[in-house]
Amino acid sequence: MTQSSSRDFFASRLGFILSASGAAVGLGNIWGFPTQAASNGGGAFLLVYLILIAFVAFPMLVVEMAIGRHGQANPVDSMRSLSSQPGTQKIASGVGWLGLSVPCAVLAFYSIVGGWIICFFLAALSNLLGWSEISQWLEGFSVERNLLGTVIFYVLTILIVQGGVKQGIEKWSTRLMPALFVLFAVLFVYILMQDGAVEGLKQYLIPDFSKIWNKDLILAAMGQGFFSLTIGGCSMLVYGSYLSKKENLPKMALSVTLVDTGVAFIAGLVVMPAMFVAMKQGVEIYAADGSLLNSDTLVFRVLPMMFESLGVLGQIFAAVFFLLLTIAALTSSISMLECPVTLVSERWNTGRNSTTWGLGAVIAVFSVIVLYHFSELFGLVVMLATQYLQPFAALMFCILGGWVWRHHSKVAELQLGFPELPQHWFGRIWPTYVKYICPIFVVAVLWFSLFS
Repeated sequence: MTQSSSRDFFASRLGFILSASGAAVGLGNIWGFPTQAASNGGGAFLLVYLILIAFVAFPMLVVEMAIGRHGQANPVDSMRSLSSQPGTQKIASGVGWLGLSVPCAVLAFYSIVGGWIICFFLAALSNLLGWSEISQWLEGFSVERNLLGTVIFYVLTILIVQGGVKQGIEKWSTRLMPALFVLFAVLFVYILMQDGAVEGLKQYLIPDFSKIWNKDLILAAMGQGFFSLTIGGCSMLVYGSYLSKKENLPKMALSVTLVDTGVAFIAGLVVMPAMFVAMKQGVEIYAADGSLLNSDTLVFRVLPMMFESLGVLGQIFAAVFFLLLTIAALTSSISMLECPVTLVSERWNTGRNSTTWGLGAVIAVFSVIVLYHFSELFGLVVMLATQYLQPFAALMFCILGGWVWRHHSKVAELQLGFPELPQHWFGRIWPTYVKYICPIFVVAVLWFSLFS
C-alpha cells in the first residue's frame, strides 16, 4: 500500500519520540521491571537488562519501525509490502494478523490492571477527603469495583485514540510523558529522605557479579526487555508508519529506547528504595529463602502499606504514585488500541470515531468476560499474550525483516533519513545482525516460555 495523502503523520520529532516512548513505557516499566529486579538480584538484573536492551531489543525495534515506515500502512499491509511475490505476501499478511492479535490480547488484560490502578488512585483521593468507606470499597477486590475501573480505563483510552495521531495520541503523549517524569522526580526525592532508602538503592545499583550468568536471570531480563519495548506488539510498527521519511530512523529508535529504558531505570530507583523503607516500617518483603513475597501485587499492596505508615503526607504521595501509574498505563493502552483502529479504518474506509468506539467496545467485552471468570482466565490470557503470542510475533517480524525483506530495500529505507548509513558502522552491522543474531535470542525466550 502506498502512502495516502490523507494519512495522518506525527507533526514533530519530539511528538513521535514521546508518543512511541509512551507506547513502550507502561506497567512493564513501573510494575514489571522493579519486581523483576527485586526478584533477580537487583543490580545484577539491571546490568544484564541494559546489555540486552542495547544488543537485542534496540536492533529489533529498528526492524519493526522500519517495516512500518516502509509500508506506511496498517500492520497487515506493511508486512505485505516487504515482498512482491504473491505466495510470500500471503504469509506476510498472516504474520501481520498475528502481530495484530498481540495488542488486542494484551489490552484485554492490561485494561483490567489499568482499572485497578485507577481505583487505587481514586481510593487515595477518598482517603484524603476522609471518605473511608468509599476508599475501602475502591481498594477491595470485587467484580463491581474491577468493572468500574476497567470501564473508566477503556473510556479514557478511546477518547484519546479517537482524536487521531496529531490531535489524540501526539497531543496527549506530549502532555502525559513530561508529567510522568515530574511525578517520578518528586517521588524519588521524597522516598530517598525516608529511613532505609539508601540500603535499597545500594541493592539496586551495585551488582553481584556472581549472579549475572544465571540462566533464569538472563531470560527474565530478555523477556522484560521485549515486553517493555513492545517488541512484536505491533505498536512500534504502527507508529513507524506515521513517521516522516525524512527522519533518521535508527536515531529515532535509539531515542525511544533511551526514554523507555530511562523510565524503567528510574522506576527501579523509586520502587527498590521504597521496598526497603517499607521493610523498616515492618512490612514483609522477602521470604526466609530470599524470594520476593507478593511479587504480582507489589505496587498494589507493599507500596500503599508504606504510604499509609507515613501519615497524611504518605496519602498525598500514594495519590501521586497511582496517578503516575495511570499515566504510564494510558500511554501504552492508546498504542494498543491504535493498531486495530488503523487496520479497520484504512482497509474499510470507516470513520475514526465509530471505529475506535466499536473496536474498543469489542475488546472491552473480552475484558468483562475475563473479569467474571477471573481465576480461570486472567492468568491464562496474560501467559498466552506475553509468553507465547508476543515472542512468536517478534520472531516472525525478525525473520521477515531479516530474510524476506531484501537487503538493498531495507538499507534504502533507512538511508532516506540517514544518507551516510552504508559507511556508518550501524549500516554495516545491523542488516546481518538482525538476520542471524536476533532470531537466536528470540528463540531462546520462546524456548524458555515453552519448556521452563
